[in-house]
Amino acid sequence: MKVLVVAVFAVFAHAQQFKCPPKDGFYEDSNQCDKFYECYDGIATPKLCPDGLVFNPAIKKINKCDQPFSVECGDRIELQPAQPTELCPRRNGFFAHPDPKVCNLYYICVEGISTKQPCPPGLHFEEETGTCVWAKASGREGCDASETMVLKDGFRCPKEGQVDSNGQLVVHPKYPHPNDCQRFYVCLNGIEPRDLGCTTGEVYNDETQKCDAPENVTGCEDWYKDDQVPSKPPSNKKQ
Repeated sequence: MKVLVVAVFAVFAHAQQFKCPPKDGFYEDSNQCDKFYECYDGIATPKLCPDGLVFNPAIKKINKCDQPFSVECGDRIELQPAQPTELCPRRNGFFAHPDPKVCNLYYICVEGISTKQPCPPGLHFEEETGTCVWAKASGREGCDASETMVLKDGFRCPKEGQVDSNGQLVVHPKYPHPNDCQRFYVCLNGIEPRDLGCTTGEVYNDETQKCDAPENVTGCEDWYKDDQVPSKPPSNKKQ
């Protein structure tokens, strides 16, 4: 509490030194990226963005607080004291998983409430940009690759890859789903799994590696039999 009081005192003390430009509006502080001034009739009122956000003068809306990765703070490196919660280093923002080995998960924090988000398979969360990027581009070390290369149902791309009829390695190999005739997997670049599916009425044909009619795929001939609309019963009305 004492730290917060000191910070608030410092904000108002610095406001006395800030001189408003002739035009009313919102202006950044020269030292602190999450601090700004509302100028009206030459009077400066100091403001602080919510913890975790910083002032963005480029925003045309009244609310000019934005994510740090969207703002170039330059030399304005000072920030208000953090108000962390269990999984949020600051009350607002996009943050990496606290376990450095888990690179494919991150948290979106809004007023101290966290929501866990997964990156697509093969991607890692990059805190500097607040986005998921290719694992190599993230520069994160010590990550558990198995966390990023496995789907929710446990499928992962086979290490041995897949070759075509000419003995050439298939760049994006496909694999049938073990229990679902309509679904199949694609391994982008042989390592990044995707769970895809055929349109209703078709099943995946592993021989042609395309979606096909059920009668052309052994074991999947009756895949849609339970979905058929029952025929209209004959009318008992006398002609």
